[in-house]
Amino acid sequence: MEWWGVLALVFGSMFILFMIGLPIAFSFLTINIIGVIVLWNGEAGLNQLILNIFSSVSKFSLLPIPMFILMGEIMFRTGLGFKVFEAVGKWFGNLPGRLSIVAVGSGTLFSVLSGSSVASTALLGSLLVPDMQKKGYSPAMTVGPILGSAGLATMIPPTALGILLASLASIPVGHFLFAIVVPGLLLAVIFVLYIIIRCYLQPELAPAYDVEKVSLSEKLIGTVKYILPLGFIVFLLLGVIILGIATPTQSAVLGALGTVVLSYFYGGLSWEKFWDSLTGTLRSSVMIFMIIIGSTTFGQILSYTGVTQGLVQLVGNLEFPPLIILVIIQIVLLILGCFMEPLSIMMMTLPILMPIAGTMGFDPLWFGAIMLLNMQVATITPPFGMDLFAMKAVIPKDSISMKEIYKAVVPFILLNLAVMALMIIFPSLTLWLPSFVK
Repeated sequence: MEWWGVLALVFGSMFILFMIGLPIAFSFLTINIIGVIVLWNGEAGLNQLILNIFSSVSKFSLLPIPMFILMGEIMFRTGLGFKVFEAVGKWFGNLPGRLSIVAVGSGTLFSVLSGSSVASTALLGSLLVPDMQKKGYSPAMTVGPILGSAGLATMIPPTALGILLASLASIPVGHFLFAIVVPGLLLAVIFVLYIIIRCYLQPELAPAYDVEKVSLSEKLIGTVKYILPLGFIVFLLLGVIILGIATPTQSAVLGALGTVVLSYFYGGLSWEKFWDSLTGTLRSSVMIFMIIIGSTTFGQILSYTGVTQGLVQLVGNLEFPPLIILVIIQIVLLILGCFMEPLSIMMMTLPILMPIAGTMGFDPLWFGAIMLLNMQVATITPPFGMDLFAMKAVIPKDSISMKEIYKAVVPFILLNLAVMALMIIFPSLTLWLPSFVK
């Protein structure tokens, strides 16, 4: 069978399994089992599949994934995030769209200890939306900023999705985490500027209200007590890598340990909460490792059948400049993001896209960071972005319709695309910081 026939058969079967509701990991495992039996000589293929399962997850570089998940679980269950929100809110006074700016600031800080956009959406939505509605904020300045800032958990380390992308694409995890820092922070700044400008031009979207005056000493105390300790976690995650003290894997363990200590003193970490965090981490980690197992064999099947080589040759023969091909790839990923979740998209496309990126001469860090931002957009893209449904689940019932949520998130999707364009035009936004990693 020609490679394009195999490609159509494999992807068609996969879409059918997705449509009938089979979980992602088991969908890929089903395709892999059938594929190795048919294409790899039956029993010998199954033996190779078992070897692939062991080799794909027995990597020291994958240890940061459960560590980052543990950080987010502890942060969420101990309620430490709520105290951070209160400390952040004291600094914004009577700025236009104050609560929306608080959402972005808090979302940026919580991204450091979460790594999950769904967790950030649930926490920010349940905490901030009721108060915003009481103050008369429109959906555009309520759920829009929260969904935009929650997505920063994908672009600001530690990010479970980013580490998974780096692992699947064989990109050094430590360098990749640094590559996404500047784009993530740039997104946060652009979100804040957008909110201030739009609320200044359309004050009815976020009506001004009397804010209790807080003394400078109280602001500083809240900052020192709840915000600065996050800087210690950031140092454990990134600073020790820059200084050459620890590897990315070791820094993830240090970050998790720092979060446990911080939550014990500030968040009331109990044995019960710690156990719940461990079991939650176990469930999420098993799911992610199952996905890695499926993706590894899936990529080998595509390579064995000539699909990967055929696509690389096809793209290489196109007379388009590499930049045009990059834009086409991003458009295809954006379209997929309207209907599929990021994990599914990454598993299906990375085994194909990374060889194409190598053929085009794209830097893996640069290409991976652009793709990760695209995956962030997928979490908030109508109609099936998973963060949209997480938001709907935590806001007061019947207060905001799905149509209003879809409409509110559009400006933030466009802002994400603007940053993506900047990353493509100015690769140094991605490649500058990794150059300092020892």
